[in-house]
Amino acid sequence: MFRADFDKSKNLLTFSFSGHVTETETRQWREKLTELLAGVRPGFKLLSDFSDLETMDLACVPDIELSMDLCDKAGIGKVVRIIKDPRKDIGFNILSVFHYRRRIPIVTCETMEEALRALAD
Repeated sequence: MFRADFDKSKNLLTFSFSGHVTETETRQWREKLTELLAGVRPGFKLLSDFSDLETMDLACVPDIELSMDLCDKAGIGKVVRIIKDPRKDIGFNILSVFHYRRRIPIVTCETMEEALRALAD
């Protein structure tokens, strides 16, 4: 399952994945993300919440990669990820190196409180 939203006043894009995520869900999420990116301003921040993620199919990777490319093209300024269990990091840091053209701050947190502080910095 996924949830995605954009707060225009904060120029903050948020999304979360929970449970077992399939390729069908990441494709739907990518389509929603494309809609939301139409409203962002360059330098926007992205909060990705994976705290309730159980598993993600390997077939989801192309959608994740394309989504990173879309965010890069839209001018992403900072990424904050919530990953409670490091074993559930499916390689986001490695993917980031290849899909964000310029080096942007990327912060991985264990809690929402920590993520909110990172967004404020």
